[in-house]
Amino acid sequence: MGLFSRQTKKEEKRKATPKASTTSVPAKERVTEDDGFYANILRAPWFSEKALILTEKGVYAFLIPQGATKRDVARAIEKIYKVKPRKVRVMNLPGKKVSLRNRRGTGTRAARRRAYVYLKKGETIQFA
Repeated sequence: MGLFSRQTKKEEKRKATPKASTTSVPAKERVTEDDGFYANILRAPWFSEKALILTEKGVYAFLIPQGATKRDVARAIEKIYKVKPRKVRVMNLPGKKVSLRNRRGTGTRAARRRAYVYLKKGETIQFA
């Protein structure tokens, strides 16, 4: 690259390195069952008063990690519980301020993420 040339460093790098042909593999084929990916998506079922009422209507609540998507949750439900969800809704629960008992001041409770999984009529999920 000359001092006054019009080419930039990025353009020279593009010309210098030939692109290798890569074949795209669908996401379902990339993730295998043995790597434990789906086991980490559904951390725990969420048992609150509202969640227990919703289980009678075919809606189940789960605690999930912050980076999990609706598609990840749906695939994890299919793999673990052998049930195909009709719909998945995800909500973020903010961390709350709490007063510390043994020290002065306040602390923060951890932020969480919850997923509501809707199943078809007649399908259920058995915990334990």
